[in-house]
Amino acid sequence: MAENPFSEGRVILIDKPLNWTSFQVVNKVRWLIRKHYQLKKIKVGHAGTLDPLATGLLILCTGPKTKIIDTYQAQHKVYTGTFQLGATTPSYDLETEIDQTFDVSHLTPSDLTSVSHQFIGTIEQAPPIFSAIKKDGKRLYEIARSGGTIEIPKRPVTIQSFELTHLQLPDVGFEIACSKGTYIRSIAHDFGKALDNGAHLTALRRTQIGDFHVDQAQTIEAFEQELFALPTS
Repeated sequence: MAENPFSEGRVILIDKPLNWTSFQVVNKVRWLIRKHYQLKKIKVGHAGTLDPLATGLLILCTGPKTKIIDTYQAQHKVYTGTFQLGATTPSYDLETEIDQTFDVSHLTPSDLTSVSHQFIGTIEQAPPIFSAIKKDGKRLYEIARSGGTIEIPKRPVTIQSFELTHLQLPDVGFEIACSKGTYIRSIAHDFGKALDNGAHLTALRRTQIGDFHVDQAQTIEAFEQELFALPTS
């Protein structure tokens, strides 16, 4: 058998597709490696969840490299995407239906730019109830989907930069650089509130984690093709 580099430890950069969970990506990559090298098991983990409705950079670690996942999780991240003003949803994104609408005709570009500046620095942020955070042993999204309500304490996160990249109301494009644990959906929601309006996230892409950029990442299909080109004997 040829040497299996993944059991020795590898970092794999994947461009996560839309509608895949991060766990599904890990499972797929693990299954491909096991199949190719005829392994009974191999450790594979990811360094920071992306929501199913988000795309972009997902860092996977294999074998002994899984021990340094926390190092990658702690690094700053960069996201691009779009908020839609004038409407809110319970999940702060497109997972749930619009529950409130607002007039946006009075909003100006200077209003939006001024409010974006309020988010730069260390801020207190409440994660969305539709999230995987655990409270009393239950995932918050399990509580939300069962119709329950719960008070979620705010926690500090750091926003290094918040740039509005295009304004075509009600859509607002952005690029945000932030610390570990930042929820861009919550920024969308809070951005709307700061304007005495409403907003939710309609598109999200993670472009960077530390020094790793999504341009260095592979699609799952490309990873599979490259993997099966490697010798096994």
